[in-house]
Amino acid sequence: MYGVVLLNDDYTPMEFVVWVLRVVFHKHPPEATRLMLDVHNKGKGLCGVFTYDVARSKAVQVERLAAKHEYPLKCCLEAVETE
Repeated sequence: MYGVVLLNDDYTPMEFVVWVLRVVFHKHPPEATRLMLDVHNKGKGLCGVFTYDVARSKAVQVERLAAKHEYPLKCCLEAVETE
C-alpha cells in the first residue's frame, strides 16, 4: 500500500489545498482543514493510503489541478507497511 503525502510550499494558498483535499480525497471540510494545517505546520501531510495505482492516480490529479491553477503544489508516494 502507498500513502499519498502532500508537501508544503510557500506559494499555494491554504484555501486551494483544502479544496484539493475535498475534491481529490473526498475529505469533509473540518478534516481537510486539519490536514492542510498539518501540511503547513509540519511540512507534509498524509492524505490517504491506497493501492499503488490509486495512489499514483490521486497524486497525478493533485499535480494536474495545481498546474492548471498555476500553483507549485506537489505530493509524493510513500510505501506503507500493512499487517
